[in-house]
Amino acid sequence: MRSAAVTPEGDRIRWVELPGQEPPRVYVHGLGATSPAYFAAVAVDPRLSGRRSLLLDLLGHGISDRPTHFDYTLESHADALANALTAAGVSAAELIAHSMGGSVAIVLAARHPHLVSRLVLIDANLDPVPRIPGSPGSSGIAAYSEEEFLKGGWEEVRDRVGPHWWSTMRLAGREALHRSAFHLTRGTTPTMRELLVDLRIPRTFLLPESDGPLPGADALTEAGVSVVAIPDCGHNIMLDNPEAFVRATAAALTSRG
Repeated sequence: MRSAAVTPEGDRIRWVELPGQEPPRVYVHGLGATSPAYFAAVAVDPRLSGRRSLLLDLLGHGISDRPTHFDYTLESHADALANALTAAGVSAAELIAHSMGGSVAIVLAARHPHLVSRLVLIDANLDPVPRIPGSPGSSGIAAYSEEEFLKGGWEEVRDRVGPHWWSTMRLAGREALHRSAFHLTRGTTPTMRELLVDLRIPRTFLLPESDGPLPGADALTEAGVSVVAIPDCGHNIMLDNPEAFVRATAAALTSRG
C-alpha cells in the first residue's frame, strides 16, 4: 500500500499499486466503494495487465483518510486526486473510473490536463440529478440533510442498499458519504457532460445495455466520445460482467480515439 498527503492538513490518499510499464493506469471507484475491491480482478486480467496500475481510494473512502473538514465537492476530490498522482510521479495517465469516480475523472482531466491522457468512464454521472427520498444511490443519500444523515439516515441507507454495497460503503466516513453524494447530485458548472465534450483526449463511456440508449449519446458521439453498451450487467459493470468489461476496456485503451 502507498500513500500521499493531499491536503494542507496532511490527509492522505492511499492506493494499491501493481508494477508495470508506463504510461500508468489509474482506477477510480464510485460513491461508497473502494478501488481494490471493485477493480483488482479485472486489472490483473492479461488483456489489461502489464501497465503500472494504481487502484486508488478517494478521500473519505476505503483505505484513504476520512477528514471531516473536507468539503467533498467533485472539484475538491479532483484536486486531491491530482495531488496524489503528482506525488506518485504520475502524468498522462489512462483513467478507468466508475460512477462518481468517472465524474471526478472528468473534472480532473479538465482542471489538470497534464495528468490525464485517456478516459474510460463506467456508467459515470454526467448531469445533476434530483434528490429523491428513499431512492437508491446518491439521490437518496443527498435527500437527507447532513444532520439527518448523521443522526440515523445512514442506518436507513444501510438497510436500503443491502449487504453487497454496504460492505464497502461502511468503510466511508459518514460526512464524506453524504457530502460526496450531495455534490454529485448537484454536479459542476459547466456540467460534467459539457466538460467531457470539450476534452481533447480519447474518451469512452461504458453503460449497461439494459439501461437503454444513453441520453445525449448522439452529441457525445459527435464530440468524439465512444459510447459502448455492455450486455448482461447492471451499474457495476466490472463486477457483473467482467469478461465483457475487460474486452471493451482493452479495446478503448488501444483505440486511436
